[in-house]
Amino acid sequence: MKKRGFEIVTDYIKKDVHLPQRATHHSAGYDFEAAAEIVIPSIWKQLLTRKIDDKANTEKKIKPVLVPTGIKAYMVEDEFLQLANRSSNPLKRFLLVANGVGVIDSDYYNNTDNEGHIMFQFINIGLQDVVIKKGERIGQGIFLPFLKADQDQTTHDRTGGLGSSDKIK
Repeated sequence: MKKRGFEIVTDYIKKDVHLPQRATHHSAGYDFEAAAEIVIPSIWKQLLTRKIDDKANTEKKIKPVLVPTGIKAYMVEDEFLQLANRSSNPLKRFLLVANGVGVIDSDYYNNTDNEGHIMFQFINIGLQDVVIKKGERIGQGIFLPFLKADQDQTTHDRTGGLGSSDKIK
């Protein structure tokens, strides 16, 4: 029986994508690579090129950029995969993980919308656009257990991919 690990998403099998690996014997996180070249635009550049009186439209257009990894993760039911930024990204490249920490639930694996494709959300707080090259290490994933409350109840099964629990009413 498989406990936890990584697989390549079907659409990326022939695209030279690598499974995440730990860099050293004592590394907690598995390094994820970008599956494609992506430009992360400077948030300041975007703000300065928009009309000031067009606030609502500006806020819709300035949002995080999803960087595909071509990877999905499987794990046991009471675990999740925490996605974290590389420590060098904010310091050297001004890249922040937009949601702070990503949480990949065990039922995200093989979901109907995107097969469980893991993506990192980045915001660039620097003055220049940043190009992430295919194969570049972008973040890390750490498998962690979680606890449930005594009165734990859920009412729905996952029906989709990224952001799908927002759609549950």
